[in-house]
Amino acid sequence: MDSREQFATNVYYDRTFDIDAAKILPGEYYHTGKDMLIVTVLGSCVSACIRDRVSGVGGMNHFMLPDGGADPGSPVSASMRYGTYAMEVLINELLKAGARRENLEAKVFGGGAVLKGFTAINVGERNAAFVISYLKTEKIRVLAEDLNDIYPRKVYFFPRTGKVLVKKLMQTHNETLVQRERDYARRLKVAPVGGEIDLF
Repeated sequence: MDSREQFATNVYYDRTFDIDAAKILPGEYYHTGKDMLIVTVLGSCVSACIRDRVSGVGGMNHFMLPDGGADPGSPVSASMRYGTYAMEVLINELLKAGARRENLEAKVFGGGAVLKGFTAINVGERNAAFVISYLKTEKIRVLAEDLNDIYPRKVYFFPRTGKVLVKKLMQTHNETLVQRERDYARRLKVAPVGGEIDLF
């Protein structure tokens, strides 16, 4: 499996919210113009919830910057190129679905310090700093953020209204999240950055 962003296929009916929902995993994204829910669980990864505030078309991604090597701060590092690609895939799909760039707004989450001993610089902090910097550069207004800290988060995004619910997972005894992110990080190390994307 390569590192290219995958459109999430896990769509189900969420009884709690009485609505159709899409669950996204690391390296996935989902967008919709329908009245539904997009949900994910984040550790050190980040998610950008981006929507067109007029049409209600919106989506969410879930990604991590791969270890960029000697100079992770370099704007041309493989790590930054990958993060840019992950964001561009979602934005491009939203524009194709009818969103207008000038109407886009974002809420961003994740970047928790949950993967112990991952790298010298906390990968969660790098992910959080990247997503804020990217959106600022692209002039997409960030309405809300819940970044860094030490806890994993479950994020529920309702693109039609822009509402987001965040549940911090204070006590998580299962290793599924950590293992999922470690596996994803390993895949990123060996996979090439995805192809070029032109933004509208």
